[in-house]
Amino acid sequence: MDSDDKKNDALNEDQVVAFLRNNPTFFRNHDDLLLEMRLPHESGKAISLLERQVNVLRERNMDMRHRLNKLLDNARDNDKLFDKTRRLVLSILEVDTVDDIVDKVIESLQNDFQVDASSLILFGTSANFPHANCRRVDAGEARKHIGSVIKNNRAVCGILRTDELAFLFPKQHEQIGSAAIVPLAFHNPVGVLAIGSFDPHHYRSSMGTLFLTYIAEVLNRTLPR
Repeated sequence: MDSDDKKNDALNEDQVVAFLRNNPTFFRNHDDLLLEMRLPHESGKAISLLERQVNVLRERNMDMRHRLNKLLDNARDNDKLFDKTRRLVLSILEVDTVDDIVDKVIESLQNDFQVDASSLILFGTSANFPHANCRRVDAGEARKHIGSVIKNNRAVCGILRTDELAFLFPKQHEQIGSAAIVPLAFHNPVGVLAIGSFDPHHYRSSMGTLFLTYIAEVLNRTLPR
């Protein structure tokens, strides 16, 4: 047999891996081989293959536990957010005036959601909203200052420019690190709802805005009435 035939007959590493993967019980019938096999450990000591397998499984189990705990924490947070949102929506539906709606929203954001800052701006004049306890500005004026964040008519989260923060939070803009903004519009622009945080990392562009968008949709259908 020449050297080429010997090379062809010899098992390569990939073939061994494939064989063991297809025969996971191989070492059950050849447990004596486990006594002869050694794997280098990070500490420099040798451990058996079985011990190494146990360590790998333990690490994977811990990783799965961490992932499961994170999912459970997120589920609990979402459940709390849903309950707060439900209470706010019900309180909005129970009142009839714009002034009362504004008060309910601001009160809930401060006491239930405990946001650092909030701002509800309606597009119009005192003739449109004569008793509204909130800022009323012209829609064109609003677009000059925050047009880039409301042009797509969807919620936006992240760090805003100084002039945008000054328009949304005139009394607290220097303290606001990040914010979440959602336009209010139903057929026509109605206004904008913004919440701010002193933490620049609190509201991120990647975070979900489901509950904020839901609150906005309720306001879109109640404020014009």
